[in-house]
Amino acid sequence: MPEGFPGPAELAPLARRMLADAVRIARWAGELETVDKRGELLPEDARAAGRALAMTVGAAAKAWGQALLVGLVEPRDGGAAPGWRLHAWEHDDEAVLRGWSALFDAWTLLAPVPPAALRGVFAVLAGQAVDQAPQLLSFLHLVDGPVADSELMELLRRGLDERRHGGTGFAALSPVPHAASAVSAVRGTCREPQIDAPPAPSDVAAVLDWMLDGLTAVGAVVRADAAAELSALGHWAVRAKLEEICTVAQTAAGHIEQSALELLDACANYSPGPARAEYRAWVAARPVDRAVAELLEAARGEDALLRGLAFEALRVAGGTAEQAVRAAVDEPVLRPYALLWLAEQLDEGGVIPSDVLSAEDAAWLWVDTAAAVLDHGETELLVGHVEGASAGDPVRLFARARQSGHARAASVLTAVASVHPDPAVARAARRSAFSVHNGGA
Repeated sequence: MPEGFPGPAELAPLARRMLADAVRIARWAGELETVDKRGELLPEDARAAGRALAMTVGAAAKAWGQALLVGLVEPRDGGAAPGWRLHAWEHDDEAVLRGWSALFDAWTLLAPVPPAALRGVFAVLAGQAVDQAPQLLSFLHLVDGPVADSELMELLRRGLDERRHGGTGFAALSPVPHAASAVSAVRGTCREPQIDAPPAPSDVAAVLDWMLDGLTAVGAVVRADAAAELSALGHWAVRAKLEEICTVAQTAAGHIEQSALELLDACANYSPGPARAEYRAWVAARPVDRAVAELLEAARGEDALLRGLAFEALRVAGGTAEQAVRAAVDEPVLRPYALLWLAEQLDEGGVIPSDVLSAEDAAWLWVDTAAAVLDHGETELLVGHVEGASAGDPVRLFARARQSGHARAASVLTAVASVHPDPAVARAARRSAFSVHNGGA
């Protein structure tokens, strides 16, 4: 820990104070026999908690939601029970900080969306703006002091503008291979013209306000006098994220003797450069045809992230893998990835995904990469995956997703419904998920 930077012993009490109500309700609940499908308190239990803890029903529900996010309570057999973090809460400062970090990662869930802004461009901008949150937080961390809202607004405006001119912006942030291709392909098959006009300053200001309110709600940001700065916890969170990135980038190689699945699972935590070095070493250490066959077998599994990584590894094999990849086009689970891989082999100038994939293939790939984001990414990445591909029409996107035939379509749509900041989009996703469950077209 750098000199002068607060350590866990100083930071943990801040997190404990912030989550005091979550701890109280977790201890009050003990072993609950029944919660709803999302793990939330039943109405009668929320009322009972409110009476017992001198909270409003709304405050009890909010505290319970935080307890779930932090791991103070865990869903179990249709009910809920105290989590391991609750038992460690008073004596393990690191456990407390990691618990608060889960709340920090879910800041979009605590950001209230202004009712008046639910129509128009706000919902679209909110989904795009979450991709800019790491940039804003890193800037606040570097400045280490109050930054005027006007300066943050300009930084956000520039980020949104770069996103508008440079694609979805999802490629640089998503840890999921082919996610940007899926977004691009779905957008490219939309019939509606794209709206490329820059957002109005008032809309950017509203979205910035929403972001800062959400980050304030989780204790990462402090606002005063039309300015914002990171709290001590906020600085710790940003520094922890940066240290994780540096640690992964410096991880030593050493997966040559492992199976393809073990290789891909390890490389899921690497940045693209070190991962490619691992793939090259792994392929070089065995006959190419055997390496290609093993990577394709790994791609047939249920983990969508490993499927995308397998085709990233196949890029290293190059033309020697072409015959096997061409045969994989006939397999529905591999088809979109194989088509993109083959197109990249033949076109050195860059592939436009919508020129390669049909609307059906694009929808299947979007669901598959969304499943990878759901299993391995963060909430804001899933929201960005929706906003990037929806082209302002999420209903059309969800209709294509439910008709894709992908086994994860229902779970992806259900997850979108639970995390999207726009209630109208969340309802549309929920209806589509219900239609999948009931065999609707």
